[in-house]
Amino acid sequence: MIEKAAFGRTGHQSSRVIFGAAALGGMRQERADALMETVVEFGINHLDTAASYGESELRLAPFLKSHRREVFLATKTGDRTGAGARASLERSLERMGVDQVDLIQLHNLVEDDEWEAAHGPGGAVEALVKARDEGLVRFIGVTGHGTRIPRMHIRSLERFHVDSVLFPFNHTMLRSDAYRADVEELLGLCESRGVAAQTIKAVAKRRWTDNSTPHYSWYEALPPGDALGRAVSYVLGRPQLFLNSSSDGRLLRPILEAAARREGVPTDAAMEADCVAHGAEPLFDGEALERI
Repeated sequence: MIEKAAFGRTGHQSSRVIFGAAALGGMRQERADALMETVVEFGINHLDTAASYGESELRLAPFLKSHRREVFLATKTGDRTGAGARASLERSLERMGVDQVDLIQLHNLVEDDEWEAAHGPGGAVEALVKARDEGLVRFIGVTGHGTRIPRMHIRSLERFHVDSVLFPFNHTMLRSDAYRADVEELLGLCESRGVAAQTIKAVAKRRWTDNSTPHYSWYEALPPGDALGRAVSYVLGRPQLFLNSSSDGRLLRPILEAAARREGVPTDAAMEADCVAHGAEPLFDGEALERI
């Protein structure tokens, strides 16, 4: 079983591995149902999806019909206007067959103009606060990719009472002193304010260089084995952090097995050795590779 911890100030004890339901986006229902059995097997009680994750919300609906009260349910909206965010939320509720989500997140809020629109009059934040007051959602968070997102999350925390943040965290990205400094500043702020800190891309190796095989994630992941296990422990060794599982559903069990058996926190030297051995590279560089 996966250990649980307080998910910020929400009052929920969430499994420290959160099921990244993007993995369900392109699956048939039968395959999705089987993957959810693995989620139950390891005691995962926190699910993270998004309106933009293909058929993910629809694939979750059968599971939620009988397990809704057992899980913390999060989704995301990429809309920045109030009307768009409200419509996105209502569609997500309908697709999943639920009356309320626990967490709605502003998805990849990193560009200045989008940030201003979302936080401005008639923007997404205003509409989601209203939806929270109406009981359609309990908490509001913000997510993002790339090297700029920790700094943008700090900006969001200064503007609004955000309940959770989500950002990339792995050794290749933390090689950057600037990125590491931003992450540490963000985590300090989250700790002082009771904001939950979620991570993504824990087991990412690099962007794809081989297009001859099917891809189940937009990035190439570490293969199951010791290096993947250390990558999982690198995140979970920080008690403050939650790890969102990969959008490649084949990696769910290896990630959960690594999380269940983890021993100690790997050193940066050990992580660097794994990066060299597997040819790992940062997914983002602040410039050409910043956008997915």
